[in-house]
Amino acid sequence: MMRRPDPTRRGLLLGAGALLAAGRVGAAEAEDIAAVPSLGALAARRGLRFGAAVDRAVLDDPLVAALYRHQTRIVTIDTALKFAAIRPRPEVADFAEADALVEFARGAGLAVRGHNLIWNEGQPDWVRRLSRREAAYWLDRHIAETVGRYAGRLHSWDVVNEPLWPDHGLPGGLRDGPWSAGLGRDYIRRSFVAAHRADPKVPLVLNEAGPEWKQGFVPGTRYRADFLRLVDELQHAGVRLDAVGLECHWFPGFTFDPDAFAELVQQLARRKLDVYLTEIDVNDRDFPGGIPERDAQVAARYAELMRAALREPAIRIVQTWELTDGQTWLRDVQRGPRRPRPLPFDESCRPKPAYHAIAAALA
Repeated sequence: MMRRPDPTRRGLLLGAGALLAAGRVGAAEAEDIAAVPSLGALAARRGLRFGAAVDRAVLDDPLVAALYRHQTRIVTIDTALKFAAIRPRPEVADFAEADALVEFARGAGLAVRGHNLIWNEGQPDWVRRLSRREAAYWLDRHIAETVGRYAGRLHSWDVVNEPLWPDHGLPGGLRDGPWSAGLGRDYIRRSFVAAHRADPKVPLVLNEAGPEWKQGFVPGTRYRADFLRLVDELQHAGVRLDAVGLECHWFPGFTFDPDAFAELVQQLARRKLDVYLTEIDVNDRDFPGGIPERDAQVAARYAELMRAALREPAIRIVQTWELTDGQTWLRDVQRGPRRPRPLPFDESCRPKPAYHAIAAALA
């Protein structure tokens, strides 16, 4: 049995000292952060990497930066590496924020995942007007320049993000959008080939949202079948694919079936692929009660997912989509008087029941 963390006074002071040295954090704040056992350290004892998506909050808020330094071992760039962030117009290539986040992670000793190279959603209008020839040019150019810029510095790349969305009604469950409209299904293969060409050593990941659930936007069995068919298609074409990402956003109405989840992970493992849980959060929009009741329900879902994940050796990375409620993307899409609380730490960087659920599962 694994030993529980022993936060001695000396250990806390050493941890607080490191946080003080790393950023502009007060002594009391640094000691408070260091007093909370690190999920990254707990996961490492199991041979896993624990991390979170990272945004410019770590550049603007020393307390958030200190929390990431202490709690995570790997981070995924949230939006700063997406096509629309880098290329809002064809004459622009803005890597400033992405460069700053990669440098922050390097200074903190954190591995960095690139997210994402090609996605059919969230694209600027000019991309939606591209001809087939122009779409091929910009896909190849963007991947070559972006992957090449960070070659040798990243842990992995989400090459194609969410290629499937069965509700769009396209063959094979393909997601509609400018890349699939311009280049057809082959845009997926082409993206992986271009990424490998730009950095032959960085692990390449297919990141998807949905097949891990029993039901959601579409029946889970159909989603899983489409997803595995796509993986097989890429592997049979000789495309280098090193891992798959299962996002694990837990939305209202989704049902988690541990057996179906395990079967999916095992199917991927039989295809010689690592599995990353890349974007975990729990949407509490419809949970009844006040904050304590909502937090308890969020924590219960983290516990359920973690129990299933820790049984599967193919899972190598566990990441939440941001680390604190103050950073969550749900704040931008949910309207109403209740602020969403989907993550392990609250807006003041204090651990919540969700944190304790993850820590208990790891320990």
